[in-house]
Amino acid sequence: MSIWELLLAFVVVVLMLVALLANVLVLMCFLYSADIRKQVPGLFILNLTFCNLLMAVSSMPLTLAGIIYKSQPAGDQVCHTVGFLETFLTTNSMLSMAALSIDRWIAVVFPLSYHSKMRFRDAALILSYTWLHSASFPIVAASLSWVGFHHLYASCTLYNKRPEDRTQFVIFTGVFHALSFLLSLVVLCFTYLKVLKVARFHCKRIDVITMQTLVLLVDIHPSVRERCLEEQRRRRQRATKKISTFIGTFILCFAPYVITRLVELSSVVHINAHWGIISKCLAYSKAVSDPFVYSLLRHQYKKTWKDIINKVLKRSSINSSALAGEAHTRNLPQLNE
Repeated sequence: MSIWELLLAFVVVVLMLVALLANVLVLMCFLYSADIRKQVPGLFILNLTFCNLLMAVSSMPLTLAGIIYKSQPAGDQVCHTVGFLETFLTTNSMLSMAALSIDRWIAVVFPLSYHSKMRFRDAALILSYTWLHSASFPIVAASLSWVGFHHLYASCTLYNKRPEDRTQFVIFTGVFHALSFLLSLVVLCFTYLKVLKVARFHCKRIDVITMQTLVLLVDIHPSVRERCLEEQRRRRQRATKKISTFIGTFILCFAPYVITRLVELSSVVHINAHWGIISKCLAYSKAVSDPFVYSLLRHQYKKTWKDIINKVLKRSSINSSALAGEAHTRNLPQLNE
């Protein structure tokens, strides 16, 4: 193995381990907290978490083996199954992010009617659509034998080995990425830009009230005034940073891989094998970033995880105290002797 291949294999191992750990933490928070389970977005986050976990235990290990052995790491049946799952899980993840953005859009733009517009039944219907949408493309690909080991990405994925099917495969790949990546990106941009517009409007209203208050309070200490103005700046930047993170991570992780898949269809452009694997690793990195972007960095999940840690530490301290007390009682007869 070359130094590049060793480095790429190391990156895949790190992505796999971090994705497993982070998504398991999200799942633990979901199971522990009744408040998180009561929220409608929790269904979308749970679905996204399961997609990321399955990706980490199915597609990533075979890609790692493909990098190491430079060939198909398993039998045709296993490779076809993993390729089917990879296509399904990637599409499902994209659509789950779009569903989360729709939920935020309704909550921010239509706050008074949110509970009537987004109920658990509505979320279940949206998830049903994402599953049907995500399953349709790999089913078609599997029925036409367009799933297999692709050396450019060292993974089991969409792949056409028959030259006579090239035109049909090009059309299929274009439609697939248009109705998965592009559709999800359009929904993300539309909904989050609407959310950002409302957030900026509210920030302006709060800023006007704050400035009027500061003008009236002529005797206010300069340090307090400066803190109020600093909080104004942070408030304006907070929504922009969050929305930039949602859209930016989606584009950064998926766009290089999707563009590479589309450019690959052209016989004119030669794609370097190392770049193919790098673009695949970028797509895998979404399974790592999702738990932090959508869950673990939020206040509710932080609080839940702290409660879990405190509960575990308290239980271990109680057990250690009980063991110490039991040992002390056993030593008393020996001391009396």
